[in-house]
Amino acid sequence: MSIRITANGKPRELSGELSVSQLLTEVQVEMPEYVSVQLNDAMILRADFDRTLVKEGAVVEFLYFMGGGSLW
Repeated sequence: MSIRITANGKPRELSGELSVSQLLTEVQVEMPEYVSVQLNDAMILRADFDRTLVKEGAVVEFLYFMGGGSLW
């Protein structure tokens, strides 16, 4: 049974519920080892990626830390 989610502001249809780890693979996130994941407004710890399920109607954001820059 397929489910619908929103990932980075875009609607997506998945084959079913997936763990966060499986979702990263499914949507081919670049540099998954560096991504942070927000699921329904809650940050998910990397240690929980394998056991946290993405369900119907979920809103997922893939976030990357951007360092650098200068004020001068």
